[in-house]
Amino acid sequence: MEKTSSQELILGGGCFWCLDPIFHRLKGMLQVESGYCGGHVLNPTYQQVCEGTTGHAEVLRLRFDPQILSLETVLGVFFAFHDPTSLNRQGNDIGMQYRSVIFFQDATHHAMIQEIMARLEAKGVWPKKWVTSLEPMATFYAAEDYHQRYFETHGHTGYCAGVIAPKVAKLRLHYAALLVPEA
Repeated sequence: MEKTSSQELILGGGCFWCLDPIFHRLKGMLQVESGYCGGHVLNPTYQQVCEGTTGHAEVLRLRFDPQILSLETVLGVFFAFHDPTSLNRQGNDIGMQYRSVIFFQDATHHAMIQEIMARLEAKGVWPKKWVTSLEPMATFYAAEDYHQRYFETHGHTGYCAGVIAPKVAKLRLHYAALLVPEA
């Protein structure tokens, strides 16, 4: 049996709790891990990142099968579920830790992401200019265990029900062909 190569991508689009359940449901997604990236503090904690002084963004580290799920599709979903025109803010979450960011691996990866972003932005889904930053790959720090798959374990809370559940419903409605069948 031939081993499938995977691709890795680290991206931030506000609170990682909001994006985690989106990417976990996609066919071809092999791993989704919430964490922190892009700052100057080693081994940051959630509390430190929330203070907004570490330089880290709340991010997801994704590993996916590019034969099932293309980089363009992953980025298309990413830009459909957060506002790339909002600088250091997503909804009521304000601060650099909530910035729209993609961490690139090398010059080739950077160019690919720029090209895909230009095509997606040209579609005009968002009315203002995008402010998503492209930053060189930095050390990824996994978030504390209680942040992993947060929506699945805390879906009954007010934040999850009011903010995350509508995103999951939008995913099911508009992206059904990309989803793993639910049990």
